[in-house]
Parts: sequence; structure tokens; C-alpha cells
Amino acid sequence: MINCNPETVSTDYDTSDRLYFEPLTAEDVLEILRVEQQNGELVGVIVQFGGQTPLKLAQALEDAGIPILGTSPDAIDLAEDRERFSALVERLGLRQPLGGMARSRDEAVAVANRIGFPVLIRPSYVLGGRAMEIVDSVAQLDDYIATAVQVSGTSPVLIDQYLHDAIECDVDALCDGTEVVVAGVMQHIEEAGIHSGDSACSLPPYSLPQSVIDEMERQAELLALALGVKGLMNIQFAVKSRTDDEGAEHLDVYLIEVNPRASRTVPFVAKAIGQPVAKIAARVMAGEKLSTFPPFRRKLDYMAVKEAVFPFARFPGVDPVLSPEMKSTGEVMGLDKDFATAFAKSQLGAGTILPMGGVVFISVKDSDKPVILPAARRLVELGFKLIATGGTQKYLADAGVAVERVNKVAEGRPHIVDKIVDGELALIINTTEGWQSLKDSQSIRASALNGKVPYYTTAAASVATAEAIAALGRAKLEVRPLQAYYS
Repeated sequence: MINCNPETVSTDYDTSDRLYFEPLTAEDVLEILRVEQQNGELVGVIVQFGGQTPLKLAQALEDAGIPILGTSPDAIDLAEDRERFSALVERLGLRQPLGGMARSRDEAVAVANRIGFPVLIRPSYVLGGRAMEIVDSVAQLDDYIATAVQVSGTSPVLIDQYLHDAIECDVDALCDGTEVVVAGVMQHIEEAGIHSGDSACSLPPYSLPQSVIDEMERQAELLALALGVKGLMNIQFAVKSRTDDEGAEHLDVYLIEVNPRASRTVPFVAKAIGQPVAKIAARVMAGEKLSTFPPFRRKLDYMAVKEAVFPFARFPGVDPVLSPEMKSTGEVMGLDKDFATAFAKSQLGAGTILPMGGVVFISVKDSDKPVILPAARRLVELGFKLIATGGTQKYLADAGVAVERVNKVAEGRPHIVDKIVDGELALIINTTEGWQSLKDSQSIRASALNGKVPYYTTAAASVATAEAIAALGRAKLEVRPLQAYYS
């Protein structure tokens, strides 16, 4: 094991016979491998279990004559190189969001205008969605290029169509070169545009039809075989609703990206289904066939919900809104027979105590108002009192929901931040759209953080929270060991 980060898995005596704490650079890793070669034959190196960093080392290792176990460096490059991968996707007949690359400010504006705002913009070759942003105007694009990234010929920015209100999904699959097996399909609770590491997600999907799940599995198999994957791969999809000319609704599956490696979702999938996904993948990389292993448990009679853990409380003044840039530092899991209770457990595990009564503040962007309406009605049924800012209050009141109006900060005192500071609120639901709106509502989120008031910044998570509170009111939480779910 070579790891520059001395974390607990690496330092566990059961994990490796020899452990090197060294920088993950080609020079350092090659030096270690030369030492290993002096001790006997070096059968190969696995680069699939360390995120993006070892993938970048794969070509240098192969060039130095080091055998790579599993997916070949060329196949890794095919998945990582935007132009090569787009050509492959087109050949396979799969749907991708519109996109382009820009090496200057003018090119970036031209690509964004061609695709249409809002767009998702990010530097190439970064980890964790760093410096990734949803940009909704030329002015914001100029600000992004001036402050976030250095755009040049060697460091282009990637610009993609932003799939508004789409549902994001993760698929973890294994391939031995001839057979593909899906280990798990996860549905994100937060909509597309939130970094996958920051999204809560459920396994199996909690609201998608089987036909959409089948289509994602079909595409995963096509991609694994076309890329020549040996071992693990992670595919991210977005499912977007579309209404045709006759008024019928369709769910279109868009391919976001493919990672020919283990994703951060693998430990969650393994715990949820009770099978050692990473261990099986390692043995496949070493040459074993998938047919020699028992099939993965796919038909579950329970729900597993992963929730991200954030460090916001340790950084006073930080804005806790979720975005394409990853902010979480850990994750927890809730298991139960239904989605609402599993989600409630995941919130509890992440340190969020859901209220059973009190005042709920709601302020959401226009497109979220219809989404949030069932949650507002449910909270009133459960005995909560609702307050909202102008536009949201009018929408909810017109729909027959009992709700009082409260001032925005700019409208004068007493305003919503005063109520948060005075400890009057039990729960905050606040979604924003656009640059200015995000800045205007920052004081609400900062005050919620300081006052330790549970807050949700996406409509889907807010709806799940209302259902979770209802589930907690119906029955006491049951504690069972993981193994009880597998039997």
C-alpha cells in the first residue's frame, strides 16, 4: 500500500503487508516499485482504489514497464479525455448534455451562448468539483474567469449544459472484460448540480420507475465493454423530465461521466448489500472471472440512505449552501424498511435533530414552489406553524396552506434573521437561484448555522425531511444490526 495520507484503513495491519507513507508522484512511486522489484517479481499495480490521483500515474507507470492490473491506462485515458470520450458516447448512441471546451474568455462566452445559460463550468483535471460553478450570465462568467481559474491553452475550462431540476444517479458496476455486473444503482436526493459527494442518496432508488433503472444498467454495460474496463467503474447519470408535443411526460437518461475506478460510493453500496464489492473487484483485476462469485443482492426489502457530513460548524462565516463544489468531509448511513424512516436515521447520524413541532421558515425559488407544496401541507398537518417571505407566502396561501408573511432582510425589521437569532425557528427551508439571490440569502443560512437550526437548501431534501418527520411521529426508531437486514 502506498498512501500519502496516514488514515486508519491504510494503517490497519489487515490491509497490507507493507505500507509506504510517500507522496503520490510518479518519481516517488516508481522508486518504491523498484525496491519492491528487488524483493521478487512485481506482478502488477492496482490504481483503481485511490481516486483520481493514481489514475494520473497509470500512464507513467506503464511507460516505465510496470504492469497495471485491471483497466489499462489507454482505457482510463479514453474515459478521462473529453474529446475521445464524447466520440465514444456518440458511437454508442447515448445521450450527453451539450458541452464544449474554452481556452480563452471569448471562447468561453461563445460556448456558453451556444449551449444557453445557465451552464456548469469547471477547470479540467480537478478533484472534488473544485472551482466548479453554475453560471447564469456573461457577467458571472467574467467574474468566474477573473477570480476562480486561469484559462489558457494548457488549462482549458469545461463548459456543460446545466440540466435544470434533473435527478442525478450513480451506478457502480464491475467488469471482467467479457461480463458486466451492476453492484448498485443509487438515486440522489438533491437535484443534479450538487456535487455527488455532498448529496444524500438512496439504494435502491426511492422514486424512479424500473424502466429508467433498467436503461441506466443497459448503458453501464455498454460503456464498461466499450471502454475495456477490468475491475470497478462508476457512472453518473442525470434523469430529466420532458413533455412531448402530445403532452405526455418522458424521462430521458443523460450520461454525465464515467470513472474507470472505485468511487466514494463503493463502501456505501458494500454496506447496504452486505457484500465485499472492493474485494471482488480486486480479485477480478488479478484475473478471476465474475462468474466465479455469488451474484450481488439487488432485490432489497429495505432502504439504505447515505447522508453527507459537513464541517460548516467549525468555520464561522462560511456559506453552507450546497453547490457543484464538494464540501463534505464524511458520510453516514441510515437503514430501515421504508425510505422516510431510513432518511430520518441518516439525518440523526449526521448530527441533525429533526424537530417534532415549532415554526418552519420557507423561502424557495419559483421553480421549487410546486415541489415544496406537498411538504408544506404535510408540515401543517403535523402541527407546525409556517412563515414565509413574500413570493413563497403568496404561493402557499393561494394554494390553501396556512402561512404567515415575514420580512426579508432588505425589507426592514423585524425580519427573518431576527427570528433565527431570537431562537424562534425549528426548521429552515431555503432554496435559491441565480448569483444575486444566493448572496441575498447568505445571512439566513449563516444565522441558521450559528443558531444550530436544521436547514435544507434543496427542495427534494426538504420534501424528504417532511416525510421523515411524519415517519418519526408514527413510530419509535428501531435499532437493528446490519446483518439482520442481509438475512
